Amino acid sequence: MSDNVQRLDKRPRQEDAVQEIVASLRERDLSGLVVRHDLGRTPEFVADLLDRPEVHALRGQLDRLHPADVALVLEALPLDERLLVWELVRAERDGEILLEVSDAVRESLIRHIPSEELVAAAENLDADEIADLAPDLPEDVLADLFRSLPVEEREQLRAAMSFEEDAVGALMDFDLVTVRPDVSLETVLRYLRRFDELPDQTDQIFVIDRAESLLGTLPLHRLLVNDPEREVHEVMVEPVLKLMQDDKAEDAAKAFERYDLVSAPVLDAQGKLVGRVTVNEVLDLVRAEGEEDLLAQAGLREEEDVFASAWRSFQNRWTWLAINLVTAFVASRVIGIFEHSIEKLVALAALMPIVAGIGGNSGNQTITMIVRAAAVGSVSLANGEQLLMKEIKVSALNGLIWGGVLGLVAYLLYSSWALALVMTAAMSLNLTLAAIAGVMVPMTLLRLGRDPALGSSVLITAITDSGGFFIFLGLATVFLL
Repeated sequence: MSDNVQRLDKRPRQEDAVQEIVASLRERDLSGLVVRHDLGRTPEFVADLLDRPEVHALRGQLDRLHPADVALVLEALPLDERLLVWELVRAERDGEILLEVSDAVRESLIRHIPSEELVAAAENLDADEIADLAPDLPEDVLADLFRSLPVEEREQLRAAMSFEEDAVGALMDFDLVTVRPDVSLETVLRYLRRFDELPDQTDQIFVIDRAESLLGTLPLHRLLVNDPEREVHEVMVEPVLKLMQDDKAEDAAKAFERYDLVSAPVLDAQGKLVGRVTVNEVLDLVRAEGEEDLLAQAGLREEEDVFASAWRSFQNRWTWLAINLVTAFVASRVIGIFEHSIEKLVALAALMPIVAGIGGNSGNQTITMIVRAAAVGSVSLANGEQLLMKEIKVSALNGLIWGGVLGLVAYLLYSSWALALVMTAAMSLNLTLAAIAGVMVPMTLLRLGRDPALGSSVLITAITDSGGFFIFLGLATVFLL
């Protein structure tokens, strides 16, 4: 056992291989090999590149990487070096790599890849995978791609593209194995042996009738452990989950997590089996939604290529920065109202950032919990009132405890019990305000049908800053001056 652990520990990690390639590009002088976009991947151009020993070695490293790892390499490079690496990737892997890179990096590649190369890359993909790329492909490329596909794949692609992005139909895979209920298990085994390989994530075979209506499923473990002479209908089971094409993809992801599924059938309105959803697609969806929520909380409009031009990054970031500028100005005006109070009692200037800062942290805790709970379906508009009352109680308890601690510190620093009491009261009130805002901001966004994470951290900070300053300085003006 210890030998096996030692061998695994000594095996190089894929992340290290990715970083090695990025580092080698940084160390070598490849400035003379910047990709000539007007040529694209012509045989003469690639041959000229591979004549250079350092480039030949680089291509060998890329060939040994999984497409997802090549995608990481591309994402870690500025545009010129990214295009150079793209030229060194073998053409038959282009489509898989385009699927793996982030949306922002994919857009940057597509803008510089010749149309015929894009068509060739997409032709190697399944219809559901092409549908994932379709929103980023130029219209002329998509038209050429439609014409190049066989009729069956063309219809599958048209069907996949007809669904909203957040529908199960947009996630489903058309590559699946079906059998009839009246055949023996031995016949099914012989049928499976005719495949070069089974579709990815195949844990069950779908049982259909002549009208292609779903009758049940045949899990592979039941196929293997039962008598080969038995017929399919004797050992098939009811699917744990049946999905409809128009179901919400987010609901499907929650069901996969709840039931620990690997795959699930997708039906049309007539009960006909039209595809399946697999766990790898669900994981991609969950990851993408998590990234979107993280970006939305920070006020970013979309995923950003870290090597994008300054102008494109500005376009992505300016909206919420402008809102933040307005809220910061409001906070400064609140302070301005009490500037005479601050002049008379300088201690206020030193203490007021503490009240605002703790309130902001408390509000962000609340809003993060609410957004996460909304994502998994445990929070809705129906239970918003109970949640609000609970958070107010939590904030009141925190306010009394930590406000008391800060009040004691204020007394030790300035020898004023009145200032200590004002500090405690202001902390309690601002934490209560943070709790109310932390619940109401995402709930309001949910009611409006928007992402509850949208700009939440920006809004909560604005509310607790302005509110904290007003509460603390207002109490100090009334009770201390």
